[in-house]
Amino acid sequence: MTPEARWQQELEVPTEAFFAAFAARVAGPDGVREALREAVKALVPRIDWAAYQPHLPHGILGLRAVLRLRPLLAEGSFLRALATQAHMAAHEGRLPAPALAQVAAAKGSGQWRNLEAFIRSRRPALAYAEAQGFEGPEAGDFERLGRLADTDMANVGHKAVLASDLADLHERLGRPRATGRRLLGLAAWLAATPEDTFWARRAARRLGDVEVTVPWIPAALDGAGLAPQVRDICDLGLVGLLDAFTARLKAGQGAGDALAALVLAAAEKQLDARRDLEGKTAWAFVYLASLTRTRPTDPRVWSQAAALVNLFPTDEPEERIRPAEGRAADAEALLEAILDAEPAVAMGYASTLVADGRGEGVLKALAEASTRNDPAFNHAHQVLAVAAAADLLPHLPPFAQEAMLVALVKSLANSQGSGDLGSLADRALAAGGGK
Repeated sequence: MTPEARWQQELEVPTEAFFAAFAARVAGPDGVREALREAVKALVPRIDWAAYQPHLPHGILGLRAVLRLRPLLAEGSFLRALATQAHMAAHEGRLPAPALAQVAAAKGSGQWRNLEAFIRSRRPALAYAEAQGFEGPEAGDFERLGRLADTDMANVGHKAVLASDLADLHERLGRPRATGRRLLGLAAWLAATPEDTFWARRAARRLGDVEVTVPWIPAALDGAGLAPQVRDICDLGLVGLLDAFTARLKAGQGAGDALAALVLAAAEKQLDARRDLEGKTAWAFVYLASLTRTRPTDPRVWSQAAALVNLFPTDEPEERIRPAEGRAADAEALLEAILDAEPAVAMGYASTLVADGRGEGVLKALAEASTRNDPAFNHAHQVLAVAAAADLLPHLPPFAQEAMLVALVKSLANSQGSGDLGSLADRALAAGGGK
């Protein structure tokens, strides 16, 4: 059996030979790209997306995150992360055979007017089918979908994030037509599920009839200047937060300062997260990272981002884990502290590295640590959060970069889990897929 056929067989019915089939498939010319194209094409129609509502499985979404982190990883770590992420996607709940046959046969005319109508009338199956009729989805198609969903915060903003991240995944896979239709169909399916515009509507009331846009200009405020905004985002109730946040946008605050304040607040929320909420709290970074790609100027989008960060609980500062002081370190020591589940030590190392201008080393240690945890254990939250940090860093002032990295170091050190599947993947990759 050819490597292609073995891989396709494992995608359809995964067995204990999954990692061997993956290793054999990625070993060929353009193996990684072809293996992922085939995985997306095979898995998107097979997963029972509706069964997860109002949540969403992160297997396909996590593939994009691993590809984003590739420049930060050694090849072995990259392939391990990709193998375990694909394994997670392949094991997510499947449609029953009759329903799968119906989905596989569904194909619309590929007309935007129909797709928009199905999304607005909340008919996800028809939206998915209509997307299968597109000749070859382009980046603009994903952007258009994202705009249809950018004020819809159902399931804490997954709709807009999915449109943005799947557009990036499509690009990284070389814009294949068949795979692109699957990705566009998934984004359209989710966009057509029940909406939640609660935060956007309340922001709109405060904005009134005044024409307000959020210009994409760099951050101008320092940490002290942003501190009152961070306190508002973290401490106020929703009504007070939206009053204060929309007032600043109406006064002309730009995207750079808004993003920095939101990241600082999200970092504080991450420091306050309980062990069992580390991954869910990190979702705020994923949502904020998507804004750096879509670059919204609509103040409602920024206001609902503030409401999302505000949603997570805030503790008293004295209750937080604090960085251990006086820790001279390198990236290897940081990685070891994260994997040994020593958050205070790891945070101390990270602070020292950032202060020494070695923030890239912190990001690389985070990326490597995320590959040592089986994604099914943490719903891929670790790899999603670290990829989000990589996207956010170039848009942040140094003090916000440090706050985010230290908070994520605490998060990963505080949420270590099983690496058994990663070990199986490593052995299969070392054996070359049993060839």
